[in-house]
Amino acid sequence: MTGNESEGALASVRYIVDDVQAAIDFYTAHLGFTVLTAFPPAFADVVRGPLRLLLSGPASSGARATPADVAGSGRNRIHLVVDDLEAERERLQRAGVVLRSDIVSGPGGRQLLLADPAGNLVELFTPAAGR
Repeated sequence: MTGNESEGALASVRYIVDDVQAAIDFYTAHLGFTVLTAFPPAFADVVRGPLRLLLSGPASSGARATPADVAGSGRNRIHLVVDDLEAERERLQRAGVVLRSDIVSGPGGRQLLLADPAGNLVELFTPAAGR
């Protein structure tokens, strides 16, 4: 298996969602993504920097290929680096976004979890000083 090593290539992550338009609205309004393509209710892809997030609705080929026993949202998540975690928390709370954790600190930095409308987790992360 070979990857695409070309400069400027995007890393793609697929999230299975129940409502493609709600997912588009969430990622563009709250997390700075822009729409690359949109074909609701089946599929859309949104991008932020080098990350391409594939939003696959129930009728998409990506969702149909998913075995039923792992079809729900899970513990995996995308990881977005932010400059000011507290400011992001306050901004998201003002916008009515439900947070899924408090800010948690560790040796590498601090993180906060939220969920998209389908329940997929998103991690906002600020690296520790000097990292």
